[in-house]
Amino acid sequence: MPIDRLERVNALLRRELAEAFFKVFQSDNLDMAAITVVRVETARNLRNATVYLSIRGHEHERGTILHKIERKRGELQRLVNKDLTLKYTPCLAFRLDLSVEKGDHILDVLSHLDIPKDETEAPETN
Repeated sequence: MPIDRLERVNALLRRELAEAFFKVFQSDNLDMAAITVVRVETARNLRNATVYLSIRGHEHERGTILHKIERKRGELQRLVNKDLTLKYTPCLAFRLDLSVEKGDHILDVLSHLDIPKDETEAPETN
């Protein structure tokens, strides 16, 4: 399978899963604004897909939230299968992705650094 097709499938799954989360968890007391589908990595044979989620602001509840999502995995797969036409509906596995938080932390650290101006710069003269 060409790589660009696999990338399109990953993007399509990511979009469909983001919509499916709202449908599946609308009646639960789950803060859906805190959950982001960061990326999806589908196997070349389209049988399995790993879904990377970012859960912001609920550091102590991440395990519980991930467990709730994992319990409704079948329902999420059914919604994806209903909306997409693929040869196989991938079996979904959910993983926590901390890269967004790490990036925010690095940007925060960089914004608080006191970097002196470069002394080799010549002052502007008009």
